[in-house]
Amino acid sequence: MDPARQAASKAFSLVEEFKNFAFKGNVVDLAVGVIIGGAFGKIVDSLVKQVIMPLISIVIPSEKGYTEWAPMIGGKEIPIGLFLGEVVNFLVVALALYIFIVKFLGVILKSKKDAAPPPPTKDQELLMEIRDLLKKSAA
Repeated sequence: MDPARQAASKAFSLVEEFKNFAFKGNVVDLAVGVIIGGAFGKIVDSLVKQVIMPLISIVIPSEKGYTEWAPMIGGKEIPIGLFLGEVVNFLVVALALYIFIVKFLGVILKSKKDAAPPPPTKDQELLMEIRDLLKKSAA
C-alpha cells in the first residue's frame, strides 16, 4: 500500500473514532447539560443582580447601589458590594441545584427503586432450579 493511501486510511480511521466518541449518548447529554447550565447561570445572575441585590439595597440604604459598596481600607477601595452579589449568586445556584438533585431526582430514583422487579426470565428460572437441585444434592 502506498504512503498516501496509508495516511488517508489513518485519517479516515481517526475521523470514524472521533465520530463514535462524539455521538455517544454520554457526550451529547453532557453537552446539553453544559448549555442548559450556562443558560440557567445567566438567569440566576440576572435574578441576583436585578432583583435580589436591589432589594437588599433598600434594606441597607446607601446613596449608591450595591455595586458601589466599596469602603476605603488602607487607602484602597474594596468592592464588597460586588463580592456580596457573587456570594448571593452562588447561594441561589447552590440552592437550586440542591432542590433539583437531592429532592427532585431523589424522589424520582426512590420511586424507581420501589417498583417491583420484573419477573425472572425462563433462563433465570432454569438457573434457579439447577441451583436448588445442586444445593439438595450437596446436602
